[in-house]
Amino acid sequence: MERSTIVRVHEGLHARPATRFVKLAKGFESDVELVKDGKAVSAKSSVKLMLLAVKENQEVTVRANGADAIEAVEALIGYLENPRAGLDDESEAGEGGSEAAAPAREAASPASQAGGTPTLQGVAASEGVAIGPAFAHFPAEIEGPGRRLQADEIDGEVERFRAAVATVQARMDRTLAEDNLSAGDRGIVAALRDIAADDSLTGEVEKLISEGDDAVSAVIAAAATIAADFSAVDDHYLNARADDVHAVGRQVCLVLLGQDEVSLETIPQGAILIADDIGAWDLARAPLKRIGGVVCGHGGATSHIAIIARSHGIPAVLGLGEKVNALRAAKEVAIDGNAGHVIVDPDEAARADFTRRVEAAAQERAGLTVFKSVTPTRADGTVIEVAANIGSLEEIEAAQEAGAMGVGLFRTELLFMRHMHLPSEDMQAETYSALAKAFAPHSVIVRTLDIGGDKPIAGIEFPDEENPFLGWRGIRMCLDRPDIFKKQLRALLRAAVHGNIKVMLPMVSEIAEVTRTRALVAECAAELKAEGVPHAAFDLGVMIETPAAVLIAPALAKEVAFFSIGTNDLTQYIMAADRLNPTVAKLNDVTNPAVMSAIELTAKAGVAAGIMVGMCGEAAGRPDLIPAFIKMGLTELSMSPASIQRAKKTIAAMAAGR
Repeated sequence: MERSTIVRVHEGLHARPATRFVKLAKGFESDVELVKDGKAVSAKSSVKLMLLAVKENQEVTVRANGADAIEAVEALIGYLENPRAGLDDESEAGEGGSEAAAPAREAASPASQAGGTPTLQGVAASEGVAIGPAFAHFPAEIEGPGRRLQADEIDGEVERFRAAVATVQARMDRTLAEDNLSAGDRGIVAALRDIAADDSLTGEVEKLISEGDDAVSAVIAAAATIAADFSAVDDHYLNARADDVHAVGRQVCLVLLGQDEVSLETIPQGAILIADDIGAWDLARAPLKRIGGVVCGHGGATSHIAIIARSHGIPAVLGLGEKVNALRAAKEVAIDGNAGHVIVDPDEAARADFTRRVEAAAQERAGLTVFKSVTPTRADGTVIEVAANIGSLEEIEAAQEAGAMGVGLFRTELLFMRHMHLPSEDMQAETYSALAKAFAPHSVIVRTLDIGGDKPIAGIEFPDEENPFLGWRGIRMCLDRPDIFKKQLRALLRAAVHGNIKVMLPMVSEIAEVTRTRALVAECAAELKAEGVPHAAFDLGVMIETPAAVLIAPALAKEVAFFSIGTNDLTQYIMAADRLNPTVAKLNDVTNPAVMSAIELTAKAGVAAGIMVGMCGEAAGRPDLIPAFIKMGLTELSMSPASIQRAKKTIAAMAAGR
């Protein structure tokens, strides 16, 4: 069984999407291969898959042979056609480098800072400036003993190697189980875990051991071979995976040698971490809140070190090469993550310059931080709820730290997409309850399953569609699959006992979709009552994202408790322009008069009916548009946590007449 398709995965099959693809493939008994340009590799090997260098918009073929070949091909094709595949949330879209939170770039030509202090040049990997004590992290390089094994030692050495791999995986599993690990860091560690046990690496190591190499020497040699393969690929992101292979190999070698890696636990507050190289796993489990900046000899803008640094707001300059050795004995270091500059032991003039810049940045952040606990209002005293868009429980802390007044959009599809099977009612109820408890007494708006041909999941078979954005998705699919929808509704009714759960239906285009859902909710409530399961009613609302919903908004407003305007899809539908198609990107502008008119029509209908009107699209966090939305009558704005404090500041300035 085989089938070809065009890959729509954002940035292609880089580490995290490749890891998820392999996990999905391993769920099938059939042998599965992915073919590109005539080259076929096992779909159950992360390393081989990444080395195939499958990029977005390329054509590939999925080939399967076995009892469940048809199911395997359909599921894997669905994954490849999903732009969001392998990404836990919107903030992860930048792993490939082009949409990172702070686009990294090569530094400009060598320069000197204030006072003439010489400046080292590297890659600007994470924006921001910092100055602090140097914390040198230069663990000794591991060298294999180079001992030749006797024939009767080979089997024992293979077992010793396998045990070391299992130990490394177990350590990574413990890291993955930690509650303080962000969703992005979790994905990176999971990808490293896969590399540790990938057949490409373990197979090569065991081959070398069988030929007489000791395990440590074999790991070093095998890692070097695979890393060289990654370095040879014509793709900057995949080149950066060479560092990951070396880092994983180092961890296995340390176990084999009975040694521990030098710990980062003792790094002082605000220190600049200096290293020739540092593994992504080591950095992910380090006390990141104490690290003032990162400087490395290795790594680039697309390395996992850069991704972790950006996601935690840590300035970073990477790729210094041999120049990093000039920092080994440094007492103080100043870095500019915007330009890729590093200053060793800055003189008074340079220190004063950096201190001023750091203070200015801190003042800007502090100026926003004061809005964390602010409850913004209109001039008439009406509270404007500034909430967070999130898709997993791991994102709760970031939303709370930003001062989110509840959740305006919880994307339940991510709960479905991260599992090999459809999540049970109990699993869903636990997730929704945890969410409600975390934000009580603020409201939590949970969007029912918004899955379609563009976002497939294991366990639901989707038809081939020329345009999945206009196809069997959202509420349309849910109403056709009550076996799936009722489990979610029952879970939401159970979670509603906490008192702050609201439920929102996606892709509504006719009133019948609301009335049919109400009937299912009543049916589920009756079942739970008969079973003696605690439950409660919830407010039911709709996401306004189709032109049809805008045009029937006055009638819809009489049927629901609230509206939430999804500007991302509403804009593409109003403008008839695919928001994933770069050739028509200029048409996907929420400020287009047609889109703004649709938003205003929706707001008028909601205000006239006396229901809450909110917005959960990206436009909700734009300071330049917030005043217009509030004047239209919106009283709730939901956005990424990073935008919350700035939005609150904008609203406060409006109320003050500024």
